Amino acid sequence: MNEEYFESVQALERLHRLFLDVVKSELDALGIFDINNVQTIVLCNIGPGQLTVGELTNRGYYLGSNVSYNLRKMVQNGYILQVPTPHDRRSSHVKLSPKGLDLYKKFDRIFQSHADGLNIKGGKETLAQLGSSLQKLERFWVEASARDNR
Repeated sequence: MNEEYFESVQALERLHRLFLDVVKSELDALGIFDINNVQTIVLCNIGPGQLTVGELTNRGYYLGSNVSYNLRKMVQNGYILQVPTPHDRRSSHVKLSPKGLDLYKKFDRIFQSHADGLNIKGGKETLAQLGSSLQKLERFWVEASARDNR
């Protein structure tokens, strides 16, 4: 097995878990305890727009298996509004409530400060290269997965 390839994949997993820890720390610093880190990332992905529940998973905005549980908790805690679509009762749209929009704006500022901190350390170019490399890896895995599913 190619060690460099496998180590890179393991680094992606570690970075994702670390990012979840960072989001949790930011929530704790804000004194917000009625939403978890995964739900906060979903909230940030929804943003000021409106999506169907299916789009959350199809666009890769939610990677877990219990999206309905997390959405239900976010509705119960007042972060999102879930509106049934008029043409299909099995489908619904989600959008941020005023409380959710407020948290979204807070995290938008937090993430901007993170990006600014990276830029001060010369990370802007590194971040651009990383984004490009991750997109290439994603395309490769999509193609490999499509080949395997034929």
